[in-house]
Amino acid sequence: MTNIADRIANIRQQLPPSVRLIAVSKQISVDAMRSAYAAGVRDFGESRIQEAADKQAQMQDLPDITWHLIGHLQANKAAKALQLFQWIHSVDSLKLAQRLDRLAEELSYQPQACLQVKILPDRDKYGWSIPELLADLPELNQCRSLRIKGLMTIPPLGLDEAQTLSLFNNARELAEKIKQQNWSHIEMQQLSMGMSGDYHLAIQAGATMVRVGRTLFGERGTSAIADPNKNG
Repeated sequence: MTNIADRIANIRQQLPPSVRLIAVSKQISVDAMRSAYAAGVRDFGESRIQEAADKQAQMQDLPDITWHLIGHLQANKAAKALQLFQWIHSVDSLKLAQRLDRLAEELSYQPQACLQVKILPDRDKYGWSIPELLADLPELNQCRSLRIKGLMTIPPLGLDEAQTLSLFNNARELAEKIKQQNWSHIEMQQLSMGMSGDYHLAIQAGATMVRVGRTLFGERGTSAIADPNKNG
């Protein structure tokens, strides 16, 4: 626990002030999260609804935390997700976006969201392909309560640094293209991309939020690292 503060300080030295550090805390103890909080972290990313609910119940004395859902969201858990998270990074289909929008309207709540896009084909991950996302923009623009703020992407496994940087640059260019279309209810202010192994490349490409777990908290069990949609 004692070196979490040192790790956070080292990461922050590499982050421009404009980049938001999200501590990926899935399968991390509440004690470790409290250490990160004491070192200044206010953004925590979780992948599982029940785990997040349990942790939030134990951390009610820290009301200034912002909770980010970064893992795949099943449609039948959308209502619970809206109760727990201020940010949903993994809106990965038009159907899910529309469901979240309807539920948010019923709750008089406006969650912030990123659209998960696959810049390269990847059967192991959720999200839109670029053509699919561009085709769905008119319907996404009808979302009023779900506040679409930008894009989220996760590179396929096995890319080298040059390929990863190129992918991140392509994500930024896609966000710029969407922004230029001047949708009334789609903003492209945020780029959620970059994890422990590649956040330095994501920052070069213009990331505004990086999702860092292993570099901040240390290694977790192999089960926490195996799912490419939930990596940190």
